[in-house]
Amino acid sequence: MAAFASGKRYLSQRSAPIDLRFVGYAAACVALMFFDQRGGWLESVRYGLRATAYPLELALSSPSAAWRFTREIFEERAALQAENRALRDENRKLQLLAMQRARLERDNAELRALATGATDVVEQWLPADVIGSETTSLKQRLTVDRGAVNGVFEGQAVIAGAGLIGQSLRVGPWSTEIILLSDPEHAVPVQLTRTGVRTLALGSGESGLLSLPYLPLQTDVRAGDQLITSGLGGVFPAGIPVAEITEVRRDGNSPLAQVRARAYAAFDRDRIVSFIWPRAAHPATGGKPRAERGGDPDARKLPVTEPEPAR
Repeated sequence: MAAFASGKRYLSQRSAPIDLRFVGYAAACVALMFFDQRGGWLESVRYGLRATAYPLELALSSPSAAWRFTREIFEERAALQAENRALRDENRKLQLLAMQRARLERDNAELRALATGATDVVEQWLPADVIGSETTSLKQRLTVDRGAVNGVFEGQAVIAGAGLIGQSLRVGPWSTEIILLSDPEHAVPVQLTRTGVRTLALGSGESGLLSLPYLPLQTDVRAGDQLITSGLGGVFPAGIPVAEITEVRRDGNSPLAQVRARAYAAFDRDRIVSFIWPRAAHPATGGKPRAERGGDPDARKLPVTEPEPAR
């Protein structure tokens, strides 16, 4: 009984300080809460605790944040790659359409120029695409995709762009070789529009360049003069634009002037040329009507310009 009683006294003696501490802590908490609510005394303490706890919080959340960030990067990259592929495909389609449109515009411009270059003595014209070329100092030739089955004949005049380009040299069933004005073996009878002087324009072997070696020294010719076909020889209809004088040199030791001209047709750029048929009255037709000279249903008929009646 004594031992039990002594133990009971020990427990009662140890529990008293614990109760006092609890009461003290509770009172301190209530006081701190009161003063913090009234004056915000513990705000700086909370700020410091948050700053101290942030590294630990960051370390705990870093793996999930890193995984989420990596996943977003890959998803965004995949979306950007898909968008880039779609944009590249669309860009290629637009470029193709733009090239097709540009080609159609060039073709239309060349066809309009061909129609403009035809004169009143031209009855019909047949467009042809250039499929080959050989332009050297010894030979200036083109190959086109029209031939005898289309009514093309040897020696037929050919125009391109703004003027005469040459004449058919060798005619096959479905293709034709054209000798260009600038070929060293080619000559075309021409006339100066300003003075009416007639002469021959010879090929120089340089693309688009012609020489007029038979003009006397005193001939009235100067740079900028226009050359057209004179119609002599019965091969080329008269009045087709040929070239423009670019250089005139006069040497007192020579009886002839040195004259050079540049053809209106762009030999190295024109992709469409046109065979022309003179009207029946022209010597190149031999007086035959159009039906007897053959032809192609694709040939375009040009309107006849009737003279106005005198008033």
